[in-house]
Amino acid sequence: MARFLLFFSTILILTCAAISQRTTPTRAITVISEPSASVWIDGVLYGKTGADGRLDISSISPGVKTLRLRADGFKEKSQPLAATAKGAITVQLTATTEAGELKFQEAERLTGIDREKAAAAYEEAIKLRPNYAPAYISLARVESARNEFDKAQSVLNRLKKVSPRNAEASAVEGRLLSEGGEEDKAIAAFKRAIIEGRGFQPEAYTGLGLLYKGRAEASDPDSDEQAANYAEATKNLRVALKQLGTAPDAPIIYQFLGLNLEKQKKYAEAIAIYQEFLRRFPDTPEAESVKSFIVQLRKQMNGEQ
Repeated sequence: MARFLLFFSTILILTCAAISQRTTPTRAITVISEPSASVWIDGVLYGKTGADGRLDISSISPGVKTLRLRADGFKEKSQPLAATAKGAITVQLTATTEAGELKFQEAERLTGIDREKAAAAYEEAIKLRPNYAPAYISLARVESARNEFDKAQSVLNRLKKVSPRNAEASAVEGRLLSEGGEEDKAIAAFKRAIIEGRGFQPEAYTGLGLLYKGRAEASDPDSDEQAANYAEATKNLRVALKQLGTAPDAPIIYQFLGLNLEKQKKYAEAIAIYQEFLRRFPDTPEAESVKSFIVQLRKQMNGEQ
């Protein structure tokens, strides 16, 4: 009897472990709205609708989400995305004449053309609408892109007065601190972003992953410190990927994670990550390079040069 119970317990443990390691199920949706509408899910940008007003999103995780859309000349709209929602999701936008929102949209258009003019337009949007958090965050990003890090931090400090617990702002602050070499403060900011986002903040998880990856690469080779930093990097990059799904930022994170595993000589795990990348993004320009990574890793595993 005791032998039977031991056998049963062992099977139960192995079964539970296998279940825990299964890939989280995902679902596909098609967002239908105005042409060229930007689409976010839980704050993650998935792209823009086409000329036909449609955007196909092949993989989002289960659970209730927040779907947000913005299009030039229209009022931004957010709505819940039910845990079971899949297939076509129609979002009707309403035209806007609100000056602050229109100025913000102008700034967004200028961002890829003239960052200085974009920054000025964001400031005007904030004057017209002082509590408009997205304008502050976008302005901070633009100032950071202009290498105006002090100005970017000043913008975030101003935002804290009108929106003291903003997960995206904390993630942006973490990136600023990391780029400025203040790693411990950056880690604190990233972790605060995750708390403020109630566990969902892929930008912050990515920031942590890259920070620890950098620390690992700067550590003594084959040291316990290096191993610990690589482990932290891997853990955080995996969470970021899980939360990003098939968002446009995901491909580069797959490559960071794969490289991180390669440097730990975890070749089988790296191959698995690259294969998952190819399943999710088979038609990307990076696909051929990723296939070559797999070939080279298999050679290394077989002791070939």
